[in-house]
Amino acid sequence: MAFDGTANRLGALALAVGDRMQEAAAGQAGHSDSAAAALSALVHILDRPSVDHLRRLLGLTSSGTVRLLDRLQEHGYIKRVPGRDGRETAITLTAAGRRAAGRVTKARAQVLEEALAPLSAGERETLDAALSKILVGLMREPGAVRWTCRLCDTHACGRYVGGCPVGNAARERYG
Repeated sequence: MAFDGTANRLGALALAVGDRMQEAAAGQAGHSDSAAAALSALVHILDRPSVDHLRRLLGLTSSGTVRLLDRLQEHGYIKRVPGRDGRETAITLTAAGRRAAGRVTKARAQVLEEALAPLSAGERETLDAALSKILVGLMREPGAVRWTCRLCDTHACGRYVGGCPVGNAARERYG
């Protein structure tokens, strides 16, 4: 397989944007990029997830997830509550956690808007179509770890109103 300039530029762009998002989001969460992803997922994607569900979303070990939740709880961002079946623990955000998640979302959005600033409206539209195809092509099967959408703002992508290409493709493929 040939490795061309476009692929190389995509890799460089992914690193540059990823590094800047990590720095901005982790700074707002007061911890790590995993803390930022957890806060974002709890506000945008998951409703009272179990520790194991959150672990899969983040791609962490069970013990790593528990340590992360301990830190988030120490900062007053989350509460552990009884889960749906009484055997597991569910995670909810506190008011402080929702505010921290909002800061993470805002910091991420700022980095991404700055990255897209050099593009015209037409170029953004063309890029959006290409990115949608790439994201669907990279979509993982149900149950995969490190969800692609773990930092997404589901209102921006329109996930719950049929606007997310990954969500739409997942419903099409997996029901």
